[in-house]
Amino acid sequence: MRLNRVDLNLFIIFEAIYREKNISKVAALLNLTQPAVSNALSRLRQTFNDKLFIRSPKGMIPTPIADNIIADVRKALTLLGDSVGSSTEFEAISSNKTFKLGMNDLTESLTLPSLMKIIQCEAPNTFLTCYYLDRKKATQDLKSGALDLLIDAASYNVEELHQLSLGKLTYVLAMRSNHPLVSKQITFEDYLRAEHLHVSSRRGGKGQMDIALQALGYLRNIKMRVQNYQVAAQIIHGTDLVWTVPKIFAEAKGLTFFELPFKVEPMPWNLYWHRSATEDPANIWMREKIKNVINDIFISNY
Repeated sequence: MRLNRVDLNLFIIFEAIYREKNISKVAALLNLTQPAVSNALSRLRQTFNDKLFIRSPKGMIPTPIADNIIADVRKALTLLGDSVGSSTEFEAISSNKTFKLGMNDLTESLTLPSLMKIIQCEAPNTFLTCYYLDRKKATQDLKSGALDLLIDAASYNVEELHQLSLGKLTYVLAMRSNHPLVSKQITFEDYLRAEHLHVSSRRGGKGQMDIALQALGYLRNIKMRVQNYQVAAQIIHGTDLVWTVPKIFAEAKGLTFFELPFKVEPMPWNLYWHRSATEDPANIWMREKIKNVINDIFISNY
């Protein structure tokens, strides 16, 4: 194979097919038609004299040859991206870049309205796409470019990722305005006796409150577990459940709230990106905008 006879754009499509396992999804992500992606795959197959991907009920399954070359392809694309990114400036006003952000719905509701106003003003032709983060895939998604930036409370001790602390969110005990507990001084015993709502994207496992209580030798009574903060707020407004949630969100949703009757560490807000994007002008620009939006949130709420 002679490199000067190979269209390097084919390797971008190859990596996307390997990652997404779906021709239609790759076409949408790369702003191509499905026939164009299929044609690119056909050319790749001729180049490598191998099928590379086989259709199956689970999507496009890579062949052993595809598995063998994916690491080198990704490394080469990263190096090329670094070279391009380090030698150009991000022209926000004329850019049509799509920014891909990973965050949960709590972060979306608090940050996206203000962030979108900035984008419409400073970078009107860019696009913003948000994904509900999958922590098992987070590092790989940042590495592959499926995500540009990730906002999460979790700590990723991975050498490939760089991070910026955006601040910490204080927890409060939230409830509806006419909840029976509103009229009294809430004690630790009241907290333990109350029926709690817990928000988590996981099917099981302990939350930060449960870990703090367990250290004290106690358990709380979790009556309901959901994965969405917006839905949780609606449930709290209409039931006698209580919810331990960041103060900023409780205020935003008009919930009545009180200080917790025990000590809990605030929830960290961290911004992550892959080290290959550290000097990328577009990534730098978006990091700065997110940092400013979250700084404004803290200033207006504390």
